Amino acid sequence: MKLKDIFTINYNKNILNIWLLLLRVFVGLFMLTHGWPKFQMLISGDEIMFPDPIGLGVKTSFFLIVFAEFICSIFIIIGIGTRLSTIPLIISMIVAALVFHQADPFSAKELGLMYLLVYLTILFVGPGKFSIDYLLSKIKK
Repeated sequence: MKLKDIFTINYNKNILNIWLLLLRVFVGLFMLTHGWPKFQMLISGDEIMFPDPIGLGVKTSFFLIVFAEFICSIFIIIGIGTRLSTIPLIISMIVAALVFHQADPFSAKELGLMYLLVYLTILFVGPGKFSIDYLLSKIKK
C-alpha cells in the first residue's frame, strides 16, 4: 500500500464484501450473547422478569427483544433478509440507549449506540456479496 492510497476515497469492492461478511457475522455473534440467555428464559417456561420501557407489557417487550436479539441476529449472520432484520435491532438499540438508559451516564448508553451505528450501516450498505440475499438477488434477475 502506498501513502497516496491512505488518502484516496476509492475502495476495493472485494475487500468491502469481505468486510461486510465479517461485520455481519461478528456483530451477529456478539448480539447472540445477549439474545441467547433471553431465548433460553423464553423457552424455559419460567416467569418472565423483564423491564417494559415503552409500555407494551412485560411479555410483549420480552418477546420482541428475543425476536430482535436472537432471531434477527441469526438472519444477519447468514445474510438472509438482512436489511429487514436490522430494523427490529435498530428499534431495540434506540429503546435501550435512549429510553431504558435515558437517565444513566453515557457509558451505559454507549454499547447500544455502537450497535445502533453498526445496524444502520448494514441497513444502508446491505449485506454484501457473501450473503444469501445476494444469491437470491441473482436468481430473481
